[in-house]
This record gives sequence, C-alpha cells and structure tokens, in this order.
Amino acid sequence: MSRLFKSFFRKIRLYLKITRAGGIARRYFVMNGFDGAMTAFGIILGSWIAGVSKPQIIILAGLGACLAMGFSGFFGAYMAERAERERHLKELEEATNNHVDPLQYEASRFVEFYVALIDGLSPALTAIISITPFILALAGLTSIANAYIASLILSLITLFLLGIYLGKIAKENGWLYGVAMLVVGAFTAFIIFLIQIFLGA
Repeated sequence: MSRLFKSFFRKIRLYLKITRAGGIARRYFVMNGFDGAMTAFGIILGSWIAGVSKPQIIILAGLGACLAMGFSGFFGAYMAERAERERHLKELEEATNNHVDPLQYEASRFVEFYVALIDGLSPALTAIISITPFILALAGLTSIANAYIASLILSLITLFLLGIYLGKIAKENGWLYGVAMLVVGAFTAFIIFLIQIFLGA
C-alpha cells in the first residue's frame, strides 16, 4: 500500500513539474480559501449582529455558500484550465509535427482536474471550518453564544494561517502576511457594523 502511495505522489509531482502547475494550484488554494473564509466570516458576523439564535439557519447559509463556491470554483477552473491546456498541447503539436510525448497529454488531463479540485475544495473547506461550532451547537454540545465566539475566532485564525502560507510562498515574512489578512477581516467587520448601523437607523 505504501508503495502505491509513493508511486502515486511521485507521478503527481512529475505531472506538476511537466505542466508547471504547482504555482497555479497554490494561488488557487490561497485565493479561494480566502474567499471561503471571508464569506463565512461575513455570514457569521452578520448573523450575530442581527441576533440570529438558531444554529441551523447559519449552518444552512454557510453550507449553501460552501456548495455554491465549491461547484462554481470547480467547474469554472476546470473549463478555464482545460482551455489553456488544450491550447498548449496544440502549440506543442505544431512545434513537434505531432510528435508530442504521451506523458504531456497525461499530465495535462491530470492537472485540469487537480487544479479544478483545489479551486473547488479550498473555499468550501475554509468555510466549513468556520461553521463547525454551529454544528456542535445544533447537536447541543455548546451554546449559540459560544458558537459565535468560537466561529469568529476560527475564521480569524484561518485568515491568519492563509496569510502565513502566502508569506512562505513569497519567501517573505509570513507573520506580516498573516497580520495583513487579519486587517482585511477587521475591515470587513467594520463595514458590516456600518451597514447594520445604517439599516438600523
């Protein structure tokens, strides 16, 4: 079994190296993970300010956002990546007089799906992290008040960790990137508060 896994991951690394798609996948992960975390953060903060007391409402809103972002991200990225890979393969065929290494076709087909999967899963996963406390509240394992606090903390931690990861990709100070992500979260919270004040006026 371990040999199969090692062989599988070696093949993935080879495909990513051939297609140079590693950077694309990382960018999709951070960008869409950020979108998922911020969407969940906005839903939860808005629900808290509005005084929503039923965890199922927040869970449904969060899961709905997860599904929407996941499906749109997957199919949008798949179609876009497929178009780019088809164009690249045709250019290779023209340059080599149709003597393209079959591995190029294998790598392209794999990367189309791989990149789309990351694009679709990353926002869904980060959003699910944020709504987990409300699932616990629905099960009676915690109160709705504690769920709000835990969820907002998890959202901010997710943003911070995405920032640190982004900093590592850039080979710069990850903590600064993490703080920058938190600032974005704080700014979003401020805007939501302003909207609430305006609508409540």
